[in-house]
Amino acid sequence: MTQIDEFEKSEQNASQRSDSFQIATNLLLSFKYAGQGVGYAFRTQRNFRIHLIIGAIALSLSIYFQLSAIACSIISLTIALVLVLELLNTALEAVVDLTVGREFHQLAKIAKDCAAGAVLIAAIAALIIACVLLLPNILMALS
Repeated sequence: MTQIDEFEKSEQNASQRSDSFQIATNLLLSFKYAGQGVGYAFRTQRNFRIHLIIGAIALSLSIYFQLSAIACSIISLTIALVLVLELLNTALEAVVDLTVGREFHQLAKIAKDCAAGAVLIAAIAALIIACVLLLPNILMALS
């Protein structure tokens, strides 16, 4: 199922907000809309779920091995960076799909590929950082 099909299905199942082009009237409504975006990514984006699980494992290991507050902060920030980029990638894909529809366009491909590449680079950097900070403790525990 494509993202367009997923969106259309979610729009049919969920109540639509009539003020989608208006500013949220209060802060709680802003948080609700942001939560809906994260929820959409969680439900529809396999890679978002994978990054979330790996991030939870990395953070759990940092707490288990009692890493310093700075090391835990660095791991948390890299996890957040990957998740934020995954959300931006999802948003960009949705906008591109909205713009070009189901037709192929080379510039749409470039936009989607570059956004996915940004997520990939951030995920690799997060993996390297987690390895540098966690691997010594993991190896020590295994020996």
